Amino acid sequence: MRTLKRFLSGLGMLVLLVVGVAILMLVPWPLLLVLVLVLAAWMGLTRSGRQAASVSWVGISTLPQRLGSSSVVVIGIAGVVGVLVALLAMGEGFQATLKQTGSDDTVVVMRAGAQAELNSVLGHDSVTLITQAAGVLKDKDGRPIASPELVVVASLPKKSSGLDSNVEIRGVGPQIWVLHPDLKITDGRAFKPGLRELVVGKGAREEFAHIDVGSTLNLNNQTWTVVGAFDSDDAHNSELWGDTDVVGSTYRRGSSSSLVTARLTSADAFDAFKAALASDPRLKVDVKTTRAYYTEQSAGLAKLIRILGTTIGVIMGIGAIFGALNTMYAAVATRAREIATLRAIGFRGLPVVVSVLLETMLLALAGGVLGAAIAWIIFNNYTASTLGANFSQIVFAFKVSPALVWNGIKWALAIGFIGGLFPALRAARLPVTTALREL
Repeated sequence: MRTLKRFLSGLGMLVLLVVGVAILMLVPWPLLLVLVLVLAAWMGLTRSGRQAASVSWVGISTLPQRLGSSSVVVIGIAGVVGVLVALLAMGEGFQATLKQTGSDDTVVVMRAGAQAELNSVLGHDSVTLITQAAGVLKDKDGRPIASPELVVVASLPKKSSGLDSNVEIRGVGPQIWVLHPDLKITDGRAFKPGLRELVVGKGAREEFAHIDVGSTLNLNNQTWTVVGAFDSDDAHNSELWGDTDVVGSTYRRGSSSSLVTARLTSADAFDAFKAALASDPRLKVDVKTTRAYYTEQSAGLAKLIRILGTTIGVIMGIGAIFGALNTMYAAVATRAREIATLRAIGFRGLPVVVSVLLETMLLALAGGVLGAAIAWIIFNNYTASTLGANFSQIVFAFKVSPALVWNGIKWALAIGFIGGLFPALRAARLPVTTALREL
């Protein structure tokens, strides 16, 4: 009978633990706020609630006397939240940079089966058929707003280390400036077609050495001049642009291109445009909106970063839970006589459980806010680079969003709940006579 009772008690604790963590992690913040208001109303309007408020106030008022042990909980949880938010901010920043590159009314056309621009090849005839297809928007002179593009990779030294790293060279057509109306030349001028001239993206200019306006580069034994810098506020900021025909001749690609980027008459024209290219037996191509293409390019790395961040967060969170358990068990032991006295004069077990949990979760909340604040101060808009799908560096900024901060605080509250639940139940179950003999 005693074994069954212990089993049911352990099962009840497990269910309480799972339900509590699920509420903290899955419930949206408005509903969580409602639950907090319900708790506040219970503590203000009911006898048990007022008892819980009284015990909680006594415990919280003694925190300065236990500053050392309490800071273990705060700092441990702050470390978990800070690392988690920083890692997830990296993935979110990378994904946001690529997503900003696309739209629903522009398309990317590549060789069928090509997973990235670097391994796609389109012949001159294919490029002509694509740019003349129905659905492509034309400018006031009747020319299709489409850019045959050639993507190659060159090695340049990074400013931070001096070591060579891959940078993407993109040959673009004359309509590229119409395709990207928000792109701004921030220094110098645009390249002139037919000349070995380059314009560099803002991110590439910050990341790589020797590409300031006026510099010369040796690309495949040919001398190129950097004549301007641009800011596109997306993944193209990591690239160097030149005339597609000149890039093709420099890298001995003839008249071939890697892809065609085109603007459609509207986003609704995509299905018809794709069907027209698919029905042409002379073409073997894949067609995607630029938004879909760049979203797919970011999905793999963003998923890897989320898995890595969550795994590290779980490992560090386990350590923080043990820190909270140790701190709160010690606090319960220190206050054993006080808790027993309260129990002896009529305080029930529930107010004691609520008070210990409330104290732990307030410490956890402080740790969560501290960790999120540190991550925001250090990492928000922090610039970094990583390899993209074309084996070249993509420069992006970490993005510490309010959603990530809230996610980190939820982790902190969940750690506090787990770390405080078992000491709280121990405090409520502590025999009054045994506790009064302690200390």
